[in-house]
Amino acid sequence: MNTPEEIKRRADDLRKDIEFHNQRYYQLDSPLISDAEYDRLMQELLAIERQYPELATPDSPTQRVGAPPVAAFAAVRHEIPMLSLDNAFSDEDVEDFHRRVCQRLERNDIGYLVEPKLDGLAVSLVYDKGVLVCGATRGDGQTGEDISHNVRTIRDIPLRLAGEGWPDRLEVRGEVFMSKQGFLALNERARQNGDKVFVNPRNAAAGSLRQLDAKITASRPLRFYAYGYGVFPGDQLPETQKELMDRFKSWGIPVNPELHVVRGVAGCLAYFKDLLARRHDLPYEIDGVVYKVDRLADRRVLGFVARAPRWAIAHKFPAEEATTKVIAIEVQVGRTGAMTPVARLEPVFVGGVTVTNATLHNADEVHRRDVRAGDTVVVRRAGDVIPEVVKSLPELRPADAQVFQMPSRCPVCGSEVELEPGEAIARCSGGLFCAAQHRESIKHFASRRAMDIDGLGDKLVDQILEKGLIETVADLFHLDVERLAALERMGRKSAENLINALERSKHTTLPRFLYALGIREVGEVTAQTLAQHFRTLDKIMAADEEALQKVPDIGPSVAHHIYTFFRQPHNVEVVQALLAAGVHWDEIAEVKTDQPLQGRTFVITGTLSAMSRDEAKARLQALGGKVTGSVSKNTSYVIAGADPGSKLTKAEELGVEVLDEAAFLRLIET
Repeated sequence: MNTPEEIKRRADDLRKDIEFHNQRYYQLDSPLISDAEYDRLMQELLAIERQYPELATPDSPTQRVGAPPVAAFAAVRHEIPMLSLDNAFSDEDVEDFHRRVCQRLERNDIGYLVEPKLDGLAVSLVYDKGVLVCGATRGDGQTGEDISHNVRTIRDIPLRLAGEGWPDRLEVRGEVFMSKQGFLALNERARQNGDKVFVNPRNAAAGSLRQLDAKITASRPLRFYAYGYGVFPGDQLPETQKELMDRFKSWGIPVNPELHVVRGVAGCLAYFKDLLARRHDLPYEIDGVVYKVDRLADRRVLGFVARAPRWAIAHKFPAEEATTKVIAIEVQVGRTGAMTPVARLEPVFVGGVTVTNATLHNADEVHRRDVRAGDTVVVRRAGDVIPEVVKSLPELRPADAQVFQMPSRCPVCGSEVELEPGEAIARCSGGLFCAAQHRESIKHFASRRAMDIDGLGDKLVDQILEKGLIETVADLFHLDVERLAALERMGRKSAENLINALERSKHTTLPRFLYALGIREVGEVTAQTLAQHFRTLDKIMAADEEALQKVPDIGPSVAHHIYTFFRQPHNVEVVQALLAAGVHWDEIAEVKTDQPLQGRTFVITGTLSAMSRDEAKARLQALGGKVTGSVSKNTSYVIAGADPGSKLTKAEELGVEVLDEAAFLRLIET
């Protein structure tokens, strides 16, 4: 029997792992685990939170979708959140879903809209008076990335709606994907040109949509199928989504030809079996089937849970497996410092591709599954990016099979490896120096909330690194116009603008500088707290774990990360190089203990008209208030602007006092 402490620790570990993999999948388009393994982690966390509701937290990945948008594109706030779907993995799961629907609607004759679950990228298309005005990714469900310049290049997507009868303002939601034939042709061109090939159609589609240059997107064979709607006048909606999808087709919006309406759970399961049998004959990749209650009035009755509608579910296809041998187990250092054991395999054909590598997730999983170099193993691939080793076959193990040990030093840079008790993922602590982490550390360092270096986007960072112009973030401040202007699509004016932006960024604040260093678990709030407590960088760098834990809201784990970061000689060298390059900040005044908002914690949600949320945050902090990103029982006030999100609902559930914008302005003025 697990103790309450062990259950809580497992839930915390699962949340950390899922958030890490969310970032790999949604932001970096470079996942480390299969969809099947991700689903297993999510299902385990959901089960714990259902059984122990007191362990559920407002920032749990079960309460949200995906991860925050990348900084290369402007943010687009969805007027209606783009939610994810719950998953079914068996016929019994689908039957349970149907039973819940019948109970809530108090009838058994349910019509379901059924369609393939495409393996692409969800997007939102907004039409104003029939003209496409915005295209955005789903992002975290609340806020996505503006990719209007790219979706306009997709020939399936009408720039102006056809026919008649469409509302003045319409939001179409659907999937951008790449057909199997288009994917093969794209990779063949890449090979002929000596370029990097894509792993699968999903990665190719996601990478194509995230191009800063729309000409590149236009050259890619992208397709689009609509699957639903967001903004739509209620009085103009038909009775069913099937009727709405027929209208979409009449307006020139493509809809999957496999979309049908079936009756009851038997119809759903029959459709699933038919599509599973024809899966490899379809012109695109799918990983399951989606069932949606067809009548829109029924959907309004069924409503939503925190992260998914009650009226829809995704029925996942079973994974495909094969057997092969492990040649070796190596450690791969990711862009965020996560160290992942990877099995190098004898080539095996599984899930439609030849597999030579498979993830082992972390050291605990290697030992739990007892996988050793030399073993015969079962490998699974379910139409996903990276295959996984499911299990070893000890009965076929050779005598010289080698037990895996996670190294104590990073194999790339030699920095100390962090693996705290109870944690699953080991990490390199040389964030500012490690070559494997250069790209992410530079992107984070330059981001708006960190050093705010305008013009230093993803593609430019890639070019700078590929040309060997810098090795660490400190080298950014030694770039010159001539070397930058020589880069592809740069030009002298752009180079001068970037040099000016670098020069401006040198005058920063200590909290921003601390946040920019990318120390694990040191976000903006923690950086602000650290700076206010110690007031100088030297004192922070010299502090031991005991001194760090005396800072409000910094526990043993965060204290350990900070202490370890500043114990790595390479990290200290980079910090010193940044200071030598001219990075500086104003001295921090001693915090008054009698400030009017001292001891009060605020959360801001929605859009304010009088100022930006960053300005509101600064005003509150100047008055001694603390601003956090999630609502809890310790929150003093939630400030709600226009179009507030789920944080307002959480505040109301917990009985936290809510201030509208007018009340907020009165508070900070008086």
